[in-house]
Amino acid sequence: MEQTYNGMPAGHLTGVTWQKSRRSNPSGNCVELARLPHGAGFAMRNSRDPDGPVLIYTYEEIAAFVGGAIDGDFDNLLA
Repeated sequence: MEQTYNGMPAGHLTGVTWQKSRRSNPSGNCVELARLPHGAGFAMRNSRDPDGPVLIYTYEEIAAFVGGAIDGDFDNLLA
């Protein structure tokens, strides 16, 4: 696998398994995550554009985001 970077084409990430949330809906407004090899973090892509650009996040960044979501830190964004 080549060096990962934000905006790289998802198709260049070989050997990853993309996962979509069970909460995804039929309208296709979903993102998918894949764990990068060797503990290098995670990649995120738009499920409607599987070969489009990805965003790369460290484990710590994903953990902070998920923790904030669990704690309700973003609830006001849904109103």
